[in-house]
Amino acid sequence: MSREQNRSQEQHDQKGKGIGKLIDSTVTSSYEDILAIIEARIELIKIEITEKIAIAISLLIIAALFIAGLVYLITTIALLIGELLGHYYLGYLVISLFFLLTFLLFAKIRPELLKNLIHKLLLSSDGQKN
Repeated sequence: MSREQNRSQEQHDQKGKGIGKLIDSTVTSSYEDILAIIEARIELIKIEITEKIAIAISLLIIAALFIAGLVYLITTIALLIGELLGHYYLGYLVISLFFLLTFLLFAKIRPELLKNLIHKLLLSSDGQKN
C-alpha cells in the first residue's frame, strides 16, 4: 500500500473507532440516565406511600378520638336520662333501646338507607374537593 492509502485507512479506522466510542458513550449515558430515572421514581413512590400511610394513621387516630368522645357523650346522656327517670339503669336502657332500634332500622327494615346516606355523603364531600 502506498502512504496515502495507509493514511486513508488509518483515518477510516479512527472514524470507525470514534463512532464506536460515541455509540458506547451514548449507550452508557442513556443507561445511567434510565437508572437515575428509575431510582427517582422509586423514591417518589416511597414518598407517596409513606404519605398515604401517614394519612391513614392520622384518620385512625382521629376516628379513635371521635369514638372515645362519642362513648363519653352517650354515657353522659344515659346518666342524665337515668337521673331524670330516677334510676341510672333506666338511662342506659333507653340509650340501649335507641341503638337497638337504629340497628333494626338499618339492618332489617331499610338496609339500603344507610348505604344511600353514606353514598350521598361521600359524593357531596368529593364535590367540595374539586
